[in-house]
Amino acid sequence: MEKVLFTKEEFEKIEAPFLSNFELSLETTDIHGKNVAHACGKNCHPEFCKIVRKSPAGLKRCQQDRLRSMKMAFETGQPYITICHAGIVLACVPAMDKDKPLGGIFFGKCLWNSPDEMLIEDIDKRLKGIRINRNKLRSSIEKLPILPGRKIHEAAEFLFVLLYESTGLDPYVIQWRRQRSQQQSEISELIKEHKERTGAGQYPLDAEKQLMEKVKIGDRTGAKEVLNMILASIMLRDPGNISVLKARMLELLSILGRSAVEGGVDINFMLEKNLDYINRVLQIDNQQDLCVWLTNALNDFIELVYSIQDKKRVSQIKPAIDFIKSHFNEQITLEDVAHNSHLSVSRLSHIFKEQTGLTIVDYITKERIEYAKELLISTNKNCTEICFDAGYNNQSYFTRTFKEVSGVTPRQFREMNRR
Repeated sequence: MEKVLFTKEEFEKIEAPFLSNFELSLETTDIHGKNVAHACGKNCHPEFCKIVRKSPAGLKRCQQDRLRSMKMAFETGQPYITICHAGIVLACVPAMDKDKPLGGIFFGKCLWNSPDEMLIEDIDKRLKGIRINRNKLRSSIEKLPILPGRKIHEAAEFLFVLLYESTGLDPYVIQWRRQRSQQQSEISELIKEHKERTGAGQYPLDAEKQLMEKVKIGDRTGAKEVLNMILASIMLRDPGNISVLKARMLELLSILGRSAVEGGVDINFMLEKNLDYINRVLQIDNQQDLCVWLTNALNDFIELVYSIQDKKRVSQIKPAIDFIKSHFNEQITLEDVAHNSHLSVSRLSHIFKEQTGLTIVDYITKERIEYAKELLISTNKNCTEICFDAGYNNQSYFTRTFKEVSGVTPRQFREMNRR
């Protein structure tokens, strides 16, 4: 039994935000290029398309367009945008569940630019042999929406995310293919550059050192660029040799693992992870998947380094937080907090803001105001007493700060929370 693409309710969850953002209706087809009735918008076929589809020949060409677009979208794992047989823009977002193609969601049915006589002549030529009312067709062209290319691409990416967020479909394979396609394009460009500079090319040993440094500091973008340069060099030297590529992958895994360990990751954990990676490398049988898989492994290594570095930073600010919680109602300075954390003021300030999202002064203020709130609710002390108990020595400043943080004055806060 063929899997249902998605329900009417799921389609409505996709269509509403898409219409709101781009004012373009959606058309869903199955893998045979036929419309799925419950998953097509009311205006999925503008007047121009209705005129073309009235002809059996025109309808057949429209279905063939959908099949071609879906084929390209399935193969590349990303939205496919083209000019349809009738001369207007057609965009397809592929719908898949794991490795099973289910159909496509189409939108567009628009023009890149305002219609002129040249465009109308082009449409006439494209529709040669299809029996339609040419006068009505020309009139309908003027009613087509006009969207620049950038907006169409933006809509395609938006719809791709909507599709997989709103349904139970698994986009893993599509994302993998998209990543593989993008990476192979980048590697091809690097291979071309290598050929122009060095002919056959030499293996960039210095790049391995660069890669290690990028991993150790958690530079994901820089590490990926260096890795692609290394992969391009390997493919240039041994094109199509999967065994050589696998051997080099294992060497690179070792380098990445060592970098992660130097970045703070536990050696025993890293050895276990590397063993799992090696087993996976041996199961892959094509260079495109090997390359994209290694990039994903690189991301894993960097995430591990980030995690370790974050733990280190948290441990560095813990003494500061403990000191503030114990002394916030005293007249403490940034130098006091830094001294008790064994860090310079500038270093502590940087790490503290990075980890908590607050400056040290804001954090002290937060602790003081929270304590003041507790006293306002649980005691009968007046606002002046609470001001000094919370670490302030000026009541007007305390009141102003309290209102900035809480939105109300201390007196109003007490009245609101004692009712």
